[in-house]
Amino acid sequence: MTPGLIADSIVNLCGAIGLAVAMLTLYRRDPRSPLTRRLVMALGLIALLFLMRGIAWWSGSDVLDNGSMIPAALIPLGALLVTEGILRRHAPCAAKIAILTGGIVLGLAGAIGPERFATPYAVLLVLFQLVGFAVCAWLLATRDQATLMASENRSIGRLAVGAVLVIPFIFTDFRVLMPDIPVRLGALGALLVVTAILIAERGAETQRQALLMTLLRLSGSALLGMAAAFVAPDVDAAQVMRFCAIAIAGVLTIGLAVDALRAHFEAQVPGVLNSVAASPATTRDALIAELARHPIFESARRYREDELRAYDPPLLREFLSEVRVLRRAAAPWGRTLSDPAVERVMSLLAANHATHLIVLSHDPIDVIALAVPVISADPATETALALVRRLLALTPETA
Repeated sequence: MTPGLIADSIVNLCGAIGLAVAMLTLYRRDPRSPLTRRLVMALGLIALLFLMRGIAWWSGSDVLDNGSMIPAALIPLGALLVTEGILRRHAPCAAKIAILTGGIVLGLAGAIGPERFATPYAVLLVLFQLVGFAVCAWLLATRDQATLMASENRSIGRLAVGAVLVIPFIFTDFRVLMPDIPVRLGALGALLVVTAILIAERGAETQRQALLMTLLRLSGSALLGMAAAFVAPDVDAAQVMRFCAIAIAGVLTIGLAVDALRAHFEAQVPGVLNSVAASPATTRDALIAELARHPIFESARRYREDELRAYDPPLLREFLSEVRVLRRAAAPWGRTLSDPAVERVMSLLAANHATHLIVLSHDPIDVIALAVPVISADPATETALALVRRLLALTPETA
């Protein structure tokens, strides 16, 4: 095997694994959605193409290599089905028949056709795919935007940008058209697009965070690939490109798998907000008892005013009227450490080895002291504590 075939095989196998993970992620989010089923089917076609190619090039199997032309020729059909799902209406019958018939004919021709027609076949397949994508783009561009939600129109715009960006990657898969390309990048382009699609489904702030993490993964993996390439004594530009492509494809695949597993594990172990939302408690005491089952609230202790006589309740009332959740790490909370109120709050936190003080009421005083483990002390936990405080404050003392 040549270095180019080895790199092609690894990148395509990474693409197959990454797309399989994306399929599972999308299915887990909304398994009953018609659009989800169409997306999963389209991604399945592309994943099958990458899997067959990766195994064929690694093993030298001409049968698998020729057979991979079948899913390759059916990709425009998958794109058309996804387009119909996005628009919630059928494509013109003539377009569907032409793309279906063309896919079947070209797929079978590629699987059983003679090798001497490889170049004209590759040109015909590229043109067929481009025409299929152009039909999908035309249907999306001429859609009635009023019939779709604003979020759906934004998603279509992002999808169009992703489709345009992936076209150069697709061309590299046809080595008969680009014989000097060091490594085929179609699978890498697909990994970038599905990563972008999964990021686009999140909230605005989470999108920015995920985008920064993805950029870090891309730049870090590219640098790692470049560094690894120089291990070989006869390194050249082609070898550097192969190593970079392998590293980026591998890191993107691992990133998709890690994100999917994290989401699965988080769903299996409900967070504190999930516990509150699912709780049948109707009183504050019952809700606090329910929260105590969560690891963050295991150490929580509630203090009412009559239990805080040693801490000067009148002084605490004035201080606690200005705050909702106190973090020990943020002391002295805009005051001086010698402030009497700060000293008493710090003493209360120290007595309970607490990191946070949740203020349910300042008059009369009603607070919860709890210790948040350092491994759980992140912005999401702080937000959860603030929301729990609001829910507890609004929950009545008696049913």
